[in-house]
Amino acid sequence: MENKIKVGLLAYGMSGKIFHAPFIDAHDGFELTAINERSKDDAKNDYPNVIIYREIETLLNNDRLELVIINTPNYTHYEYAKAAINAGKNVLIEKPFSVTKAEAEELYSLAFRKGLKVLAFQNRRFDSDFMAVQKVIKAGKLGKISEAHIRFDRYRNEISLKQFKEKPYPGAGVFYDLGAHIIDQAIALFGIPSEFKKTYGKYRKETEVDDYAQAHLKYPNGLNVFVTCNMLVVHPQPAYIFNGEKGTLVKNRTDVQENQLLAGIKPSDDKYGIEEKNQEGFLYTIDDNGNVSKDMLLTEKGNYMLLFDDVYKALKSDKDYFINQNDILAQLSILER
Repeated sequence: MENKIKVGLLAYGMSGKIFHAPFIDAHDGFELTAINERSKDDAKNDYPNVIIYREIETLLNNDRLELVIINTPNYTHYEYAKAAINAGKNVLIEKPFSVTKAEAEELYSLAFRKGLKVLAFQNRRFDSDFMAVQKVIKAGKLGKISEAHIRFDRYRNEISLKQFKEKPYPGAGVFYDLGAHIIDQAIALFGIPSEFKKTYGKYRKETEVDDYAQAHLKYPNGLNVFVTCNMLVVHPQPAYIFNGEKGTLVKNRTDVQENQLLAGIKPSDDKYGIEEKNQEGFLYTIDDNGNVSKDMLLTEKGNYMLLFDDVYKALKSDKDYFINQNDILAQLSILER
């Protein structure tokens, strides 16, 4: 494809190596042009034709770049996104978009004034499990939903060596890390809540940041949504439970993309994004006679490439991006301490 969008990647840690570079490299509409890697040579070994920078400021001075991906530690997102926009670049910002709502508002305003796009990287909308759940809810199979639970759990009893996640920097803690995903999923399914309450906890020995968090999102129609993330869950809980007047939906977190990418499987591989068998989840529905039926959920193919398709369309054809400014500002209102 001619006139590919030239992309610069600000970091080549896990997110750069796993969630960004393979997709930019494989997409017909993008060219992976530059990567910032301060000291290692992993990026050069993986992508020999890419320009390697040792300083972000130098990368931003590359006039060929049209899109810069902000995948640095959470507390730096605002600073580097602002610098990239001022350098004339469109930006794609990892979650959390910023630490505060005010920072996000400033970035959107700055990009608008300069005629540039600022886009949010919320890849979990393209997880196989979420896509399956979303399809059922959109079809109205549960009727009016009264209660929803969305979880993102891990078991990480040890304190990570990644200081930007474990030290009390702005934007640290499990709520900013995992909560950003599931708040976004709740907003994608049900819209922006009218009010919310939050609970935090610190349970790991010597932790300096929250490793448990829950938000209760309330909606004008009476819907109650509980989003929970916990770093001390030994046995996985269902990631999605929805109760409605016509049925109940239960689904585990079964998307395989992250594990596949870590194992070196490419987005172009035939088995990429396909869930393992017997992970489908269940839909329980009740008929007018009170008879309950149990049906297996049809699986969906997870595909983060769809996000990059949307980025390309937003930049090249001015198509509306799948997540808008109001969604991000609402998410940050809930995340912000």
